Amino acid sequence: MGKYVFFLLLSFSFCNGQALLELRLKRQLRKIPAFKEAFVGVSVSELETSKSLVSINEAKYMTPASNTKLLTYLGAIQNFDSLPSLYYSVKIDSVIQFKSSGYPLLLHPFYSDPELTAFFKQESDFEYVAPSIHPKPQGPGWSWDDYSYYYASERSPFPIYGNAVGITKVNNEIKTLPSGFDFILKSDSLAPVAQRAKDANRFEINPLKLKEGDTLYRPLITSDSLFVKLLGQAVGKEIALSTADDSSVWTPLYTGAEEVLYKGLLQNSDNGIAEALLLMIAQKNNGVLLAEQAIDSLQKKWSQWTPDPLIWVDGSGVSRYNMFTPRSLVAVLKEIYKTSSWDQILSRFPKGGVSGTLKAYDVDQVYGKTGTLRHNHNLSGYLITKRGKTLVFSLMVNHFTTPTSEVRAGIGKVLSWLQRKVK
Repeated sequence: MGKYVFFLLLSFSFCNGQALLELRLKRQLRKIPAFKEAFVGVSVSELETSKSLVSINEAKYMTPASNTKLLTYLGAIQNFDSLPSLYYSVKIDSVIQFKSSGYPLLLHPFYSDPELTAFFKQESDFEYVAPSIHPKPQGPGWSWDDYSYYYASERSPFPIYGNAVGITKVNNEIKTLPSGFDFILKSDSLAPVAQRAKDANRFEINPLKLKEGDTLYRPLITSDSLFVKLLGQAVGKEIALSTADDSSVWTPLYTGAEEVLYKGLLQNSDNGIAEALLLMIAQKNNGVLLAEQAIDSLQKKWSQWTPDPLIWVDGSGVSRYNMFTPRSLVAVLKEIYKTSSWDQILSRFPKGGVSGTLKAYDVDQVYGKTGTLRHNHNLSGYLITKRGKTLVFSLMVNHFTTPTSEVRAGIGKVLSWLQRKVK
């Protein structure tokens, strides 16, 4: 009887402790002006024990923005020990056929994969076997007028140059990389600095606004013919379009650029990498480069541990159709911890005040992923307290009208408070 009373009191103490922490945190949230008109959801647990510490609107669906990339990252590390850069088949007469794995770093302007470029420079003739089914260039729910911005670069079977063209001014001369695109100069102070025509790879550039030495990136309209043309220009040989036969034996090419790619995904929040990773998962499991098939297979696989159904439509979070609950994002972060090593989390995720999208956060010992769309800003990740305890959290702030910088500062205050108060 005594033991029963003791455990009952202990259990009551734990529950009472959580309720008290939650009550005090709600008080802190009310003190943050940027949160007053917003909808705020908070879920916090201990990482090792999974003990819930805070659950404020944690079961409510909210717009995740780039927190969606946490799901994409988990899907990738569960499906791949190493990422195949392409698949190739050696034919007679020094002909190498190759097809896409969905991999996005070929000649990428920000994330180098020199081994992949070197593969195409060997003394062989190359034939590209394009897939019969292509992904839709834009994801569901992407804004129609984002077509001219790098963050909405098209999805394609085999991305090249990040599916974007770089526009730069050198010695007062406008150049593009890759070269060969039509552009017009418009010396109008009211014209945008650089904009692509909606239905063509034709670019309008305002030299008055483009600063010397700066480079802007604008998405390309992709196609198989443009892909082989650009690749051929880069490696100095013609790349043919071909079809595979039933006797083809495909070998994966591994170039070992996973760390570069995953840091681009998590630290720089690169949307093109996120979309490509979903295509890679679908190619591996279903043999087609279709993001919806990857999402469907991952949702079924994860249904046993996700606390709420995932309303999920793209890999990057560009779409406003995505909706997750804070506690689902915490569950995803716990699975990431189980799947990868803590050292990988520390090196790949941005760190508060130091790297990537968390550089603007004045909070030490936080590793996480931001997500921002207009009127929505979220941060989900791992927080180390002053006493050395590791927490896993999701803090989502939706439907605010104040500047995002003020919301970011408010989230920083909440995290600093948790660091001090969680025992």
